[in-house]
Amino acid sequence: MTAVTEAMELVTRNFARDGDRLVVGGVPVDRIVAEYGTPLFVYDRALMEDRVDVLRAVLPPDFRIYYSIKANPSQAILRVFLERGCGLEVASSGELFLAVSAGCIPERIVFAGPGKTTAELRDAARIGVGELHVESFDEIRALGAIADELSLDVRVAIRVNPEGEVQGGAMRMGGKPSPFGIGEEDLDEALDLVLSCRRLQFSGIHLFIGTQILDHEILAAQYRRGVEISARASKRAGGPLRSVDFGGGLGIPYYPGDRALDVDGFGRLVRAMMEEVAGRTEFRGTRFLIEPGRYLVGESGVYLSRVTYVKRSRGKTFVVVDGGMHHHLAASGNLGQVIKRNFPIAVATRLGRSPDETVDVVGPLCTPLDVLARDVQLPAVDAGDIIAVFQSGAYARTASPLGFLSHPTPAEVMIAGGEPRVIRRRGDRGQLLADQ
Repeated sequence: MTAVTEAMELVTRNFARDGDRLVVGGVPVDRIVAEYGTPLFVYDRALMEDRVDVLRAVLPPDFRIYYSIKANPSQAILRVFLERGCGLEVASSGELFLAVSAGCIPERIVFAGPGKTTAELRDAARIGVGELHVESFDEIRALGAIADELSLDVRVAIRVNPEGEVQGGAMRMGGKPSPFGIGEEDLDEALDLVLSCRRLQFSGIHLFIGTQILDHEILAAQYRRGVEISARASKRAGGPLRSVDFGGGLGIPYYPGDRALDVDGFGRLVRAMMEEVAGRTEFRGTRFLIEPGRYLVGESGVYLSRVTYVKRSRGKTFVVVDGGMHHHLAASGNLGQVIKRNFPIAVATRLGRSPDETVDVVGPLCTPLDVLARDVQLPAVDAGDIIAVFQSGAYARTASPLGFLSHPTPAEVMIAGGEPRVIRRRGDRGQLLADQ
């Protein structure tokens, strides 16, 4: 399977075609770019809502979904998930204030992250987040002192870095030295420290050992490990846990050969696990949380850029577009890839045409790293055609060096009910000077 074949499967599964034109949320892309220009991120709200509904349908009813803001912090996107009944997971004061500004009540916010400053701990305590996840002994001490200083009770969960490692994710965070979480071997000591702080209320356990996992059995094994660790913590604390947070980890297929997560299989394994948990005193009244990010928003987004030139150099064809790694670092392969692999990509105005040339799709930046697709087979491309990079809803715009070379920042458009609207305006070329 090629990146273009993968793209066409995504078109069939998530989008639509009108002749040779890609249609997102009922709107042809040529209409979208004619109105809003390029480069551009466009999101289909219905796909986000569908992913929430799919998870709710397969998971036990006592599971709660918290959207991980880091995947895409657009206010409009946060409101989609809040309106769908989700909570929000934040990892900075900036994300905390975005969550509150989007209308999320503090009780529905959990705050994680390995390097929370004292200012951020104060913000979380003052706002009254539903739960703050501590990740080191020093953080527990700092938070205990702040809670005493402010005379505020703070709910605390301990993020655990488990012994052993669940294999299979794109980024594994457990079973090795890590800035994330407190080692499982140190859990008892950490829990005793939390319990010794009179203003800290021990709430539960947060387990997160991987991300971008496509194997549902690996995910279920991670959850079972979380149940074991949480049961141990409950016995040490002397009562049922208020919460068990299994973290995120649910992946989406990016590259040729990736298989989409078997969500139904995942749900069956989790329900079987919960049937075993039911009735155990450690989990009487416990809330079970998951924090998906890219699974909820990743497939809804498409990055659109316009072909500026088609250049041939020493037997190689380069399709030069007006977007690039400064907007979509992950698609360029410079956000953690060791070997460049192509995101699903297509010529959005020539979907019905057969590939007839192997090209590199490159951006306008003065660096050889600015490659959106390498050695990809596309139909004949002309200046003015629209290139679509799929799976672009998560870790794209805000995970990219937008200021590099001072190009305008891309607009973002959301389509709901067949109607597009701007959710983030394009940055002006003069913005850099205006900000000084």
